[in-house]
Amino acid sequence: MKKFIFQAVRMVTLLIAISILSFLMMAKSPVDPLTAYIGTNSTISEEAKEEIAEYWGLNEPPLERFLAWAGNTLRGDFGESIVYKQPVLTVIKERFRYSLALMLIAWLSSGILGFLLGIGAAVCKDSVLDKTLKMVCLTFQSAPTFWVGLLMLSIFAVNLGWFPIGLAAPMGKVASEVTVGERIHHLVLPSVTLSILGIGKITLYTRQKLLEILGSEFILYARARGESVWQIVKGHGIKNIAIPAITVQFASFSELFGGIALAETVFSYPGIGSAVTAAGLGGDVPLLLGIAIFSAIFVFAGNLIANILYGIVDPRIREGVSHE
Repeated sequence: MKKFIFQAVRMVTLLIAISILSFLMMAKSPVDPLTAYIGTNSTISEEAKEEIAEYWGLNEPPLERFLAWAGNTLRGDFGESIVYKQPVLTVIKERFRYSLALMLIAWLSSGILGFLLGIGAAVCKDSVLDKTLKMVCLTFQSAPTFWVGLLMLSIFAVNLGWFPIGLAAPMGKVASEVTVGERIHHLVLPSVTLSILGIGKITLYTRQKLLEILGSEFILYARARGESVWQIVKGHGIKNIAIPAITVQFASFSELFGGIALAETVFSYPGIGSAVTAAGLGGDVPLLLGIAIFSAIFVFAGNLIANILYGIVDPRIREGVSHE
């Protein structure tokens, strides 16, 4: 119960801090919400501008705007998006269902492939495979998300024509007529882009941890008993590197949210990431704050799941189990 209360207090504190910081950054942003709303070349009158500013509450002091937003949020009203002219929760709901499929595919594929490649690189230390994997992983680790996305577009969409250039479905087709295969076809390039960026870290981390285990004394004893390399990896290595791998994998939630905004913008994918970009360029404070809170809850839930999995992988660290 104490741990549950601590986690709840920690989450509430985190949400408050994120809300304040996000609002302060938007308040100091050079983007003028009113100018973004009406356009730089608008010819509407000053009276009309004042009415628009009053409608969206843009003419109020920042502190009053934040307190009004916080009060409404506590009642479950996250406000209306300036960019999309819809309730913030509606925008998040519609956009997140697209992003969820993209993030899950990228997260699972990067975790599984990174774990397997890390094991292979450690077992084949200093081989051609190991050196090649390290070089490729380090290259993609240092590559910006938008650069990898543009590279994928240029090669596989423009030059080879294997995949569509963007969007989540064929252009001009009614949503009810779009097949599952067509949606998967549009998901491939953005999901591969996000997967590549996550595979590198997990591969290198798994490789390093497994090398540390393979160099320990109890592994030397296992070798003396006649166990093969794969028997050692299966019986001793995987269990000992599972918890560090889970930690890195679930810690990548926050990075995944950061990368998805750029990836969805490059591929014109209508997910939560592209909504963040549109809200930032349009000075849409209610939508940005709503997405920030939603993202924080999502990442917090991922870390909580990781803590639960620790006890499943290693029963010794479960709650209530004595280590004495």
